[in-house]
Amino acid sequence: MKTVTLALDAMSGDLGPSVVVAAALRAVDENKALSLILVGIQHELEALLRSGHPRIRVVAATDVVRMNERPSHALRHKQNSSMAVALQMVRDDIAQGCVSAGNTGALMAFGRSILRMYPGIERPAITKLIPSLRGRCHVLDQGANVDASAENLYQFALMGSLMSSAINNLHEPRVALLNVGEEEIKGNEQVRLASHMLAQSDTLNYIGYVEGSDLFRDVADVVVCDGFVGNIALKTGEGVAGLLIELMEQAFSRGLYGRLVGWLARPILGRLLRLMDPSRHNGASLLGLQGVVIKSHGNANERAMLSAIRQAVQEVELEVPRRINERLDDLLM
Repeated sequence: MKTVTLALDAMSGDLGPSVVVAAALRAVDENKALSLILVGIQHELEALLRSGHPRIRVVAATDVVRMNERPSHALRHKQNSSMAVALQMVRDDIAQGCVSAGNTGALMAFGRSILRMYPGIERPAITKLIPSLRGRCHVLDQGANVDASAENLYQFALMGSLMSSAINNLHEPRVALLNVGEEEIKGNEQVRLASHMLAQSDTLNYIGYVEGSDLFRDVADVVVCDGFVGNIALKTGEGVAGLLIELMEQAFSRGLYGRLVGWLARPILGRLLRLMDPSRHNGASLLGLQGVVIKSHGNANERAMLSAIRQAVQEVELEVPRRINERLDDLLM
């Protein structure tokens, strides 16, 4: 089993370091090859760790990037924040990946400054693996770039295809553009231009446009869009999943008949709830940086943070950044 060391930005996020520490303890207990570095205010983290753990250590950072802080301000004034120090540990090969639930814009800015981009890639893209009807689908971008040019979308498609090959072991992942319709005349100018560029590529299995309703139907393995559209699509899907989970729990807890049906259907319902629960799919890759960086939801609970840590471990084990970087030179020529 390959040993993995991750740096966790323990201070960022809405729920504070207690969630990160609890998830870290669970992560090292379930994975004997994993070591974690908690980066943040030292006395707070040591108090939460109590007796400690042999594969968890604390590295001090004197500052924290706030969720509402401007990325440019953080970049200038928060170089010793928990977020920046965690990324520096990846750059310096002390850790092989970083997980943060902090300010997305600041994480992207620090990532570009500290880890740098793949050669030929202009912007990183937030990439999330979502469950679909008979498999899983990578969707990018999901919030790093509110506006994206056709060239950006083309680059996202290249990185997404390579990532899908690495994570899902697919030889020719199906790549699609998210659009308001499947007809060639639909969409704005940059989407239509990106579609033309993708259709001319001999290295991508481009299948054309898909609509929002196709994201969870196993129509494509990689779906590309700008961060504005992608983030809304993601949050809408998570909201619907949360609503359905709550409605099912209410329906099967009311009255004797509802409880009886719920008990009989418990094995099926359990699998369904695990598939739909957003906290079990928490964690999005900041794709395009020369290192593994996982962005967690800001309001992630312990289970959601554990999911993000697991994703970082998987990407380190599969050497995703190296495998993407090796192929990009050929694809971008």
